[in-house]
Amino acid sequence: MRILSILVLCGLCVSLSAQETSPYVKFGKITVDELKKKIYTIDSNANAVVLSDRGEAAIEGNSKNWFSIAFTRHRVVHILNKNGYGEADVEIPLYNSSDAEEKLDNIKAITYNLDGDKISETKLDKASIFKEKRDKNWSVRKFTMPNVREGCIIEFQYTVLSDFIDNLDPWYFQGSSPVLWSEYMLSVPQFFTYAFLSHGYQPYYINDRKDRQSSFNVADTRTAGATERASFTAAVTDYRWVMKNVPELKPESFTSTIRNHIARMEFQLSSQNYPLQPRDYRNTWGGLVHGLNEADYFGASLSSNNGWLSDDEKPLLASTTSEQDKARKIYAFVRDNFTCTDYNSKYLSQTLKTTLKTRKGNVADINLLLVAMLRYAGLKADPVLVSTTGHGYALEMYPMITNFNYVVAELKSEGQNYYLDASHPRLGFAKLMPDCYNGHARVIDEFATPVQLSPDSIKERKVTALFVSNDAKGNWIGSMNQTEGYYESCNVRDKVKEKGEEEFFKQVQKDFGFDVQIKKPYIDSINQFEMPVSLHYDVALNTNSEDILYVNPMFGEGYKKNPFKSAQRFYPVEMPYTMDETYILTMEVPQGYEVDELPKQIVAKLDEQESALFEYRISQSGTTISMRVRIKIGRTLFLPDEYDTLREFFNLIVSKENEQVVFKKKK
Repeated sequence: MRILSILVLCGLCVSLSAQETSPYVKFGKITVDELKKKIYTIDSNANAVVLSDRGEAAIEGNSKNWFSIAFTRHRVVHILNKNGYGEADVEIPLYNSSDAEEKLDNIKAITYNLDGDKISETKLDKASIFKEKRDKNWSVRKFTMPNVREGCIIEFQYTVLSDFIDNLDPWYFQGSSPVLWSEYMLSVPQFFTYAFLSHGYQPYYINDRKDRQSSFNVADTRTAGATERASFTAAVTDYRWVMKNVPELKPESFTSTIRNHIARMEFQLSSQNYPLQPRDYRNTWGGLVHGLNEADYFGASLSSNNGWLSDDEKPLLASTTSEQDKARKIYAFVRDNFTCTDYNSKYLSQTLKTTLKTRKGNVADINLLLVAMLRYAGLKADPVLVSTTGHGYALEMYPMITNFNYVVAELKSEGQNYYLDASHPRLGFAKLMPDCYNGHARVIDEFATPVQLSPDSIKERKVTALFVSNDAKGNWIGSMNQTEGYYESCNVRDKVKEKGEEEFFKQVQKDFGFDVQIKKPYIDSINQFEMPVSLHYDVALNTNSEDILYVNPMFGEGYKKNPFKSAQRFYPVEMPYTMDETYILTMEVPQGYEVDELPKQIVAKLDEQESALFEYRISQSGTTISMRVRIKIGRTLFLPDEYDTLREFFNLIVSKENEQVVFKKKK
């Protein structure tokens, strides 16, 4: 599953240099020499460097006859220049429910600056800590470190007390700045079992566990009578994970979301055991689906009698008999008449009847209404939970509703499964946007059916044909015909809708890469949303009567820059779909000129499996130059150890597609 490591509580742990600790164990031990440092070997161009980031969490008895988690974080960061000031903005998320909330305690925060040879300290004013509510369950405490200047070191520490032992926050070893030392310690009594999910591509410097005995005191102070107390001794396992010299994780091209690849540890409460009442906390897909189908905020209204749909649906389906026609008309009705207000939602924000009346809602509102209308028409339709690429991967082995953030519809008709998303205008029937193709999805049906939406299943094909010749007056003219891939067609439709065809073709003319005038442009299939669009236009090219004429035969269609800029990459390349682009040129030598230099032909393969192919074929026959260029990428995932090869492959493409045909005037 794209290099996901899963460490279960009872799994093997390895200890390396287990006695080594961070030099910043104690608060307030910043030195003059540290403040004088300007460059770090981990990254000489870093804007800020995290010197130490330590988290410590322990489960302990509380006064509510149960257990809590006490979590303390201590972070030290050297801000080297103004571009690193973002490290001074601190956010602490806190969870709450109807009967409990996490508490923030013991905040200490100091900014250290060097004034001459002395350290000046500026402490955080507690009044500058603000609260921001994100949703009904999450709020954030925010503050900015005081007196931040270039070269300063910031240090802060805080404790969060939480009754939500099943909601242990993940620990991030990696971030937007390089980290010299990142450490997380977790103490778990052996009557609780957690699953540990380790993500990313960075090795552990220390991965250690030790067992010991500890006392637990549990009290119940919530009753009107005398306080009940219980004390007992149990085995405790202390876990310690350390990463050292972790590079910053930079956003790169062709990345689904940086969160998929950041080095981190996540936790899931699995069970409780003796001396507690044994209980399995792990959910099942069947249980998750059953809960969603019963919930008012998701599936309850789908199983009810939705006779109120009749007024809109009956005239819509008049004289329609086949399942396909019914489905297409219902889909087009919802897509063309409703506005999506939020593309990041898996729950209803209002009743389906309200969505129908107001003609707007979030993606769940719209696509669950689509399911309801399909069912009312007698069709087999179910919701599908999806995690979009920006949200991260959903793991099939862990039935967690938080893994999902999007809803589409599945239609079963005439032996075929169709996936529908009516929240996007101009999206065709049985089409999903590329960010829905992110691996595991789950149908909310009686079987909790798993679905794999793989980007490898999307074949984006593009064909461009350009014919250039001399007219009767000796002018160099041409005609262009271009059939876009489906998703590039979506982009074309959006641009034309936003700016109009005239402005769209002005940009095409600008991108042509030559002194050119576009004439008689038109677009085929602009309103046939299941079809790719085709662009057609004539061109008039100006040679300016130069003695030497340099012409790029790609005429703006080639790669101008390598999309892979970084010399190194520590996580995979993830393309949104496979691609197959063909460019065909038939070009007559301009009147009064002859060919002086022609690029050489080349065929290159990324590997023996032809995961990527580049063909550049060009030849001259008399006064005609023929050219065919093809780029084919046959898979979407390339692992880090393939990056250098992929980068060089695109270097070759860029270099070759920017070569010129040289014409010189005849003497």
